Amino acid sequence: MNPQALMKQYREIMKEQERINNTTFEGENSLVKVKVNGKKEVLEVKIDRSTPLEEDDLESLEDMILLAVNNAMNKVDKEVENKLGKYTNGLPGFF
Repeated sequence: MNPQALMKQYREIMKEQERINNTTFEGENSLVKVKVNGKKEVLEVKIDRSTPLEEDDLESLEDMILLAVNNAMNKVDKEVENKLGKYTNGLPGFF
């Protein structure tokens, strides 16, 4: 591949990575909604306040937050793979 083609591909990758970084991804379940950006920074955590919680329910709430965060992070990973995987030919760990 010639240097000009490599530079063009590099610019395309960087443009796509920037778009992903600026995208908001949501993970949610019955009690919790989490928003993260493409850099995997948690932007927001919302808890459904219409469901009454007792002190004993706090452990379950913590689990629900963890699940929602992981769900959102998985969406980031899938977007990166879908958009940038074509440049890495399926090689893990590049982005």
